[in-house]
This record gives sequence, structure tokens and C-alpha cells, in this order.
Amino acid sequence: MRIIDLTPENEDLFLLCLEDWSPEMKEAGDRKKAWLDSIKSRGLDVKLAQDERGVVGGMIQSVPIELSHARGRDLQMILCIWVHGYKHGRGNFQKRGMGKALLAAAEDQARQNGKKGMAAWGIGLPFWMRASWFKKHGYKVADRNSMAVLLWKPFTADASPPSWFKPQKRPEGIPGKVAVTAFSDRWCQAQNLSVERARRAAAQFGDRVIFRDIDTSDRANLEEWGMPSAIFIDDKEVNTGPPPSYEKLRKLVAKRVKKL
Repeated sequence: MRIIDLTPENEDLFLLCLEDWSPEMKEAGDRKKAWLDSIKSRGLDVKLAQDERGVVGGMIQSVPIELSHARGRDLQMILCIWVHGYKHGRGNFQKRGMGKALLAAAEDQARQNGKKGMAAWGIGLPFWMRASWFKKHGYKVADRNSMAVLLWKPFTADASPPSWFKPQKRPEGIPGKVAVTAFSDRWCQAQNLSVERARRAAAQFGDRVIFRDIDTSDRANLEEWGMPSAIFIDDKEVNTGPPPSYEKLRKLVAKRVKKL
């Protein structure tokens, strides 16, 4: 196994979350590319794991917490760690120690960059980005927001724990229209896929539906709303985990349009 940094040669693979075989990843559009271009010189750290054949099977991406969807200072925030686990595509690379090696490499880089600790988010269920996996590697719970757990590992005695943003307000409806409001911080292709499908669904109803795309990688928008990723139809939030299909979103919008 070898851990390497992001290069122009493997950038497209990173943008597709190692799923270059997946039509859904390509359907998610170019939001992640725009995010990458805006942040790559501002402390973004991307590591990729290669097997003995040189095939990339895992990735980790982190940013200074001041540029993430959590509050904190002088920490590096893990946005995503993913080891490809499907039999199709490039194959299943899980249970080989890639995740552990990627995490260690990212922590070493953060220390070299003078960070006081590492932060990460996890889910309190046995799915992707499990909070329990980070706990096993020395991370402690700093904050919770429903199933989203914010964890951290201090490197220095004077490090301060991170915290979640709290929702500040919900989108309001527009008289005589249906409003579809999408919040996305751009770095997650699953989020981007949901937003792209919502945009396409809204466009099917002409001027009866207004689509609002709020970029929460812009810190001012995140401070204003307090929610990094969500989709609302008028004032009702849509469940986006896993990403809803285009057909489901279109039906939800159509149902509200009928009430106009």
C-alpha cells in the first residue's frame, strides 16, 4: 500500500469519489470541481491510497475547520474518508487497512501544518463515516446534531473542541409559487446529486416553481442559515440520505404545485 497526494493526473478520479464507473457520480455535475478550484490553495489536503498494483482504492479529504461545516479554530476537519467497497468498478478495497493508513497520513500532515488537532464528523449508525470508527482511533465526541456526531482528537494541550453550527432559520415560501431551496457546501457528490436532481425537477414546472441554490461553502451563507446541506420544498425539508431519485423529487414538487 502507498499513500499519495492529489495530483492533476488523479483529480478527476477524486472528483468522482473513486466511482468513475458510476453514472450517478457524473450526474452530480461540476459543483465539486468548482469547490476544489476555490479551496485547493487554502489548506485542502487530499490523500489517496494505492494498492500494490498502483490502483487507487481509498481517499481522505480535509480542510482547515474555519472553511468547513463546523465551528472551531486551528483544527483540520475531515470532510470525507472513503475506501471503495463495491465489487464492481475498481473493486472492493475494504478490510485491508487503507482507512487507518489514510487517517494516519492526514493526521501527520495536519501536525506538520501546525494544527492543534483533528476534527471529523461521523454518523451514529453502522453506515458510511461511522462515528464508532473514529472513536476506535482515539477521537472523542465534541458535539451532536441528531445522528451527525462531531468528533475530535487534540494534538496540543491548548486545543479547543469544535462545535456544530445550529440552524438559524428555515426557507420561507413565495406567494403564488413553489420554492425549492437547496443548501450545499459542494464537496460531497451525494449532496451535489440531490441538488442537481432537485434543480432538474423544479425546472419541469416553468415559472410556477422557483429554485434557490445556496452555496454554504460561502461562510456568510453558512452563518446566516446554520445548515450546510438540505433541500426544502417550500418550508418542508426533504430527506436526502440516501439521495432521493429525480422521480421522487418531481412528484413532491408536483404535489405542491397542485395546491397553488
